[in-house]
Amino acid sequence: MRDEVPSVWRPSALDVVRISVLLVGLLCVATGLLPQHEAAQNMRRIAPLLLFLGSVIVLANLARRAKVFDVIAHRLAIVAGGNYVGLFLLCVLFASTTTTVLNLDTTAVLLTPVMIALAVPARIPPLPLAMTTLWLANTASLLLPVSNLTNLLAADRVALDATGFAARMWLPQLLSIAVTMVCLWWWYWRRSQRGADRYVVPEPIRPVDMRERVLLYASGGACLLFVLAIPFVGDRIAIAATVAAAIAVLAFAICDRSALSLSLFPWQLLVFVSGLFLVVPTLSAHGLSTVMDHLIGQGTSGPGVFRAAGAGAALSNVVNNLPAYTAGEAVISPGARNQLLALLIGTNIGPVITPWASLATLLCLEFCRAHGVRVPMRRFVVTGLVLAVAAATAATVGLLLTG
Repeated sequence: MRDEVPSVWRPSALDVVRISVLLVGLLCVATGLLPQHEAAQNMRRIAPLLLFLGSVIVLANLARRAKVFDVIAHRLAIVAGGNYVGLFLLCVLFASTTTTVLNLDTTAVLLTPVMIALAVPARIPPLPLAMTTLWLANTASLLLPVSNLTNLLAADRVALDATGFAARMWLPQLLSIAVTMVCLWWWYWRRSQRGADRYVVPEPIRPVDMRERVLLYASGGACLLFVLAIPFVGDRIAIAATVAAAIAVLAFAICDRSALSLSLFPWQLLVFVSGLFLVVPTLSAHGLSTVMDHLIGQGTSGPGVFRAAGAGAALSNVVNNLPAYTAGEAVISPGARNQLLALLIGTNIGPVITPWASLATLLCLEFCRAHGVRVPMRRFVVTGLVLAVAAATAATVGLLLTG
């Protein structure tokens, strides 16, 4: 019998990009293009963000392993009873809620494969389901600080806790989701696009034994605990995410230790984010800040607010929304809260035009390719452009009204 050859980790093209970004960032520090004290300050600033991101992805990965999301997705399809309109509304609610209370990357990493898998037993074209998660992962990420990494970065600058943040962003969020629903239905969900009047109602997913039942309820309870903690923990959201993840890890340590592996930990995301916060400040110090200053301007009235949103959306689709936000934030004065929130609208809603515009968009498209779901790129760009312009405009109007 031949000896088994241990599996060797082979980086994907996306992994190469992430590692390259970090290496370029370290090179910027080593060569003095980015002063060491500034690099250290940036790393201290994003340390709680990295803790939150790592913890919430571990929590979500274990919840998926426990079939929490699969159970919910199948239940939604059963509740809709074969009616496409009902399923559309429930999928929008599911994706929007997950993005809002957990994080847009959670929606990208977990809901995309779950929705694509649901398409098989229900005999639903997978593209409408995939585009629902891809678009709402971005456009439904305005309401809470935890919804998007850019929101967490902005929370200190705008001096708003979770409740205050939601009080300013509830109307922009509502308008953004409404525009997204119209675009989703017209281009992906209506009868001429999906090709059928009704879908096959799938069978429910149920735990087969006590072990699966414990894991399902413990992981689902940990997610619920985290969601309920959001209004109360303020800027300690990373600690709440860590506690919730620890509950899920404990449940799996008792019931299914084989599920606990290093693959649960999103090191790729953390490497990418760390690299961005070294590369972008370097670019800002060598010309990017000047460009953003000209694009955004100093006006804090209506036109200035719209310019900030437009600049954030445009730059997000050129580079990525995280660098776009940090570059824009650097040129907006601390007291210009409306401009900063408008920049968030642009960098959160706008990244739906190019595949690299946000990490969530990149991850969703990667899952589509892995599952054989073809996303026509010309259609993706054109429909994304219309969505970005319409949703960002509507949300910015909503921001001015709430102000």
